[in-house]
Amino acid sequence: MLEGRRILLVEDDEIMGTSLVQRLELEGAEVLWHRHVARALPAIRTPRKPLDAVVCDIRLPDGTGEELYDTLTRTGHPPPFLFITGQGAIDQAVRLIRSGASDYIAKPFDIGAFLSRLVLVMRSRAGQEMPPETGITDAARAVDRQIQDATRRDSPLLIRGAPGLGKLRLARRVHDQSDRCAAPLVVVDALREPVEAATLAGAAARAEDGTLVIVGIGRLDVAAQNRLLEVLRSPTFRLIATAGLRIEEKAADSFRADLLAILQSHEIVVPSLAERPEDAVWLAGRLLQGFNARRPTPLAGISATAEEAIRSHHWPGNGRELRARLLRAVEAAEGELVLTSDLFPERAGAQELRSLAEVRDAAERSQIAAALERTGGQVGEAARLLRVSRTTLWEKMQKLGI
Repeated sequence: MLEGRRILLVEDDEIMGTSLVQRLELEGAEVLWHRHVARALPAIRTPRKPLDAVVCDIRLPDGTGEELYDTLTRTGHPPPFLFITGQGAIDQAVRLIRSGASDYIAKPFDIGAFLSRLVLVMRSRAGQEMPPETGITDAARAVDRQIQDATRRDSPLLIRGAPGLGKLRLARRVHDQSDRCAAPLVVVDALREPVEAATLAGAAARAEDGTLVIVGIGRLDVAAQNRLLEVLRSPTFRLIATAGLRIEEKAADSFRADLLAILQSHEIVVPSLAERPEDAVWLAGRLLQGFNARRPTPLAGISATAEEAIRSHHWPGNGRELRARLLRAVEAAEGELVLTSDLFPERAGAQELRSLAEVRDAAERSQIAAALERTGGQVGEAARLLRVSRTTLWEKMQKLGI
């Protein structure tokens, strides 16, 4: 019934948890079991492999299932959630359903009924799944779903993110999969050179019935912005714009607030690779397939230590930096695998000094982990030992991925 499925269980009751794990594994599922919110949060947010569902008790030692779900929905789209609740918390479960959770089942329950609910929860997601394009994490899958949704609309679209995340590539995907794909796609790159109002008007005319993509729309001067607003009053094209994460700051200075409001009515924010370490590894593997074709003898893959180095690197240049490093590594590799020294040759000569921020984060991560270990995962008690408020500790745990 559940062959090949990956399910994460959040349950602190030893008897209930053991029973569910045994039955789910008997049905063919791979089960990851966590007893505390603090441990479940990073496991759901950045899983090593995609999760098919989360089975979660509402009442947990260091918080509630509702707090866990709410935290996850602030930054992405979590997997389908099936909540387990006592009779006294059914109102809370209903509130969660209204917030987007898939279903709940009240204790005590028949195991057959539980399995049926779980299958239905996963089936509801199955029709929405598609091959990964941006990555395999929940955050990347959310971007892919938003791109797919955008292909069915005709309104202006803003794609935001740091440099090197392939925003133009995403804009092309929207055009290629939309009803306008047979018409022209015209790209105006404001990052390369200033764009005059007349140039913008000409590009809009060439994009008739197609798509006009403006790269770095925050760089347009006031005259170009005014002309863009004029043609948007009765457009014959679909506008897709790309921008960085701080375009609101430009709106306070040199960017028209009414134009920004039009763009932000439908926007997609692409998280950086630093926030998606598993996607960095996935992307490296995907790029390696193409780079291997240039070698007389293809490489077997990327070593485990190099993959770990990819996960831990901050990637300030995002995918653009990853592509450049991997291309150089494939050309330099002497054995069958890409090694860490191939990807990061600057580390080979001397021990790299970490920034003070990295040192501080590592120290805080170590102390928080030790406090949680000592208190058995009790966040409140760990906060007392660390002499901070529970809210402060929660915020630090989310920032550090604990």
